[in-house]
Amino acid sequence: MTGRRFLLVLAHPLAESFAATMAGEIRETLEAKGHSVDLLDLYAEDFDPRLTAAERASYMQPPYDLSAVETLVERLRAADGLIFVFPQWWFNLPAVLKGFIDRVFVPGVAFDHDPEGGRLIPRLGNIRSFWVVTTTGSPWWVVHFYMGNPVKRILKRGVAAFCSRGLDFRMFSLHDMDRVTEERCERFIGKVRQALSRL
Repeated sequence: MTGRRFLLVLAHPLAESFAATMAGEIRETLEAKGHSVDLLDLYAEDFDPRLTAAERASYMQPPYDLSAVETLVERLRAADGLIFVFPQWWFNLPAVLKGFIDRVFVPGVAFDHDPEGGRLIPRLGNIRSFWVVTTTGSPWWVVHFYMGNPVKRILKRGVAAFCSRGLDFRMFSLHDMDRVTEERCERFIGKVRQALSRL
């Protein structure tokens, strides 16, 4: 069986963070299974999350200006699997990851505008798996019952569904990080590793 190509996107400023540890575990597990992994550490690569004036001006009037993010677009197009690793801050994505989506998941790359208006036409048919590995400072019940799990809704319904059809979306969340034990972290790592080993 031929190995797959994964774009692994890490969004955390600290090299010693749990997110960075998870990215390392994910990469190691996938490579051990014969897959190739392109690690995109947004902070280490000094990614600028700010949409440029040229990018915004061309958003609705093709062709979209990809000049500042062309290399990142090529890396996305080369992948058939996508994995995001990040902490949730204020029940949302880190700004650097939101900016990555804003600047790279763009018209002509991730989707096309329907000329009749309304819906988006998915263009990322190369992405067959979109997995998310994340942590929250709040307990599970706050994220799910009080907030309605906004990050999952944004990524599953608002990004994945609009950019590719029929992909495998999964989200692994370690909650209550402010009080987490080493044992819970190890169990979470094992759970993610086990799931990845089936790919």
